[in-house]
Amino acid sequence: MDSEGAETGAAYAQGLRLLARREHSRRELYRKLGDRGHPEAAVALALDRLETEGALSDRRFAEEYARSRFAKGYGPRRVAAELAGHGLTGPDLEAARLERSAERELAAAQLRRRFGAIPANGSTEQARRARYLQRRGFDPDLCAELVQGNPEEDPGF
Repeated sequence: MDSEGAETGAAYAQGLRLLARREHSRRELYRKLGDRGHPEAAVALALDRLETEGALSDRRFAEEYARSRFAKGYGPRRVAAELAGHGLTGPDLEAARLERSAERELAAAQLRRRFGAIPANGSTEQARRARYLQRRGFDPDLCAELVQGNPEEDPGF
């Protein structure tokens, strides 16, 4: 095996070890392999091979990452921004989407977790709670709806 093939093989093996621990985006794995001293050309070839074999998938990474962040109570806007930071675009960002009802349930659960079942007293408290939800990545209209208490869909606040 020539040196280029050996370098590609080493980058491939290192990439496979990293992927065995957890999913990575292509951009993240490219950076990690480069940081470990693998030449750019070898890294690119190794990543192409990993994708061809199905070991590396930006779609799978996005789905797993989004599931993890939703479980921690983050909203779809924040998750989509984080995924974009990992170099994901277009169809891979679909993993950060939630149905409106699921987003509503997640946001309501975050409000209950943070503030309990006590209703917001006045507009200052409502604004504070809405900002809390917006920082976590929820739709501003949904945040306002939840903290003001929509009579059609009362979350119990």
